[in-house]
Amino acid sequence: MAHLGETMAETPLRVMGLSGSIGRKSKNGMLVDLALSKAEALGAEVYFWDLESKPLPLVGEEGCWNHPHVKEFQELASSCDAFLVSSPEYHGTMSGVMKNTFDWVYENHVGGKVFGLMSTLGGISNSNTLNHMRIMLRWLHGNPVSQQLAVGHVKEAFSEDGTLADPSMDERLQHLVESVLKTATMYRNL
Repeated sequence: MAHLGETMAETPLRVMGLSGSIGRKSKNGMLVDLALSKAEALGAEVYFWDLESKPLPLVGEEGCWNHPHVKEFQELASSCDAFLVSSPEYHGTMSGVMKNTFDWVYENHVGGKVFGLMSTLGGISNSNTLNHMRIMLRWLHGNPVSQQLAVGHVKEAFSEDGTLADPSMDERLQHLVESVLKTATMYRNL
């Protein structure tokens, strides 16, 4: 895929990474960072919303509606063209952290925008979390691409240097990122 800044968009696409785990050192944080680095290599401006340094309050807790992190998060989400998202699978669905993160955006923030979905699992991979995120995004009028990535046996999935140990998994991640960027470019040019 060509560098976006040269052939696909006059201004770089803005891509936001969201992890359904706390911190960039979590397996989901690492997966989102890998995806963002691939997007950046293709010319996108990337942003990782780090819940460790900027936690979002639980929806409904006292003072949450005026929390400065919420306003900043919503403004950043509104300014982005696409999202790369990863959640662990807990009890057959996305994490509470992931759900709470998405509870802070609405159609006016993410409607019509492109999403690349990823999940991690302790055992064999499946699509439960990915399917649930697709349903949620339908309600937000977001547009997940058809490619998706489920990383099973996540404790063994990463090499010492933080890359994916399985080259075929890394290739699938590359295709997912490329699809997100191509689709976001198409939407931008409509």
